[in-house]
Amino acid sequence: MTNENISTINNLDNNFSSSKLAHQFINGTSKEQFKLIPQLTSMGNSGWEILIDFLKLSDVNSLDLIQGEIYRELYKAKTPETELFIKNYFPNGLVSLDSQANIDYKLLSKSLLEENFQEADTLTRHILWELAGEGALERKWVYFTEVANFPVIDLHTINTLWWLYSGGKFGFSVQRKLWLSVGKDFNTLWRKIGWKKDNHWTQYPKEFTWNLNAPIGHLPLLNQLRGVRVANSIFLHPVWSEKNW
Repeated sequence: MTNENISTINNLDNNFSSSKLAHQFINGTSKEQFKLIPQLTSMGNSGWEILIDFLKLSDVNSLDLIQGEIYRELYKAKTPETELFIKNYFPNGLVSLDSQANIDYKLLSKSLLEENFQEADTLTRHILWELAGEGALERKWVYFTEVANFPVIDLHTINTLWWLYSGGKFGFSVQRKLWLSVGKDFNTLWRKIGWKKDNHWTQYPKEFTWNLNAPIGHLPLLNQLRGVRVANSIFLHPVWSEKNW
């Protein structure tokens, strides 16, 4: 058998393997798809093509964690193919950066995609001041009474960015679900998300965990001195009736 014949057979095998994986991925459950993503990313271009085609056909108006995981992997890959796809299809990320308050969310999106969570947390805090108005910008914290006036669109954008680009680990909606699960007990919530240990507040910034090894709901942070009332106002905001988070 010649080298050319061996090469042809290898290509056919690879094509068959790629087609089989593509079929498994497209028709699999979410759990199966999550398991297949590392295998596809390790295949090089053929694997990236499967993930790119899947994302092209996805409904980006109804985002889920599979789409977020694929996009994050494509973003991190930094290959000519993945960068061209991102440039042509999702130059500002997977999340629509809508704002009723004319806030530019590009930097927050970039920080979260690059897993620079401390920077993203700082940006989020500043955005909340901006949403609260001039008084909050001057004093550098938010009154709980100002939260009700936050535009639904903006809170939705902020939360979606955190939720999607952390693989569902961070975001106000995640914290809210945990809060509901512990009977709306904030002391229990603070311990559950790592903001408090025993009777001591976690010290900012060195004692917080700025990566995906953090407890679920660890980020973004709220002002702990006024955390109960501000958090309560955020968790009761009308945005949560807009979507089944």
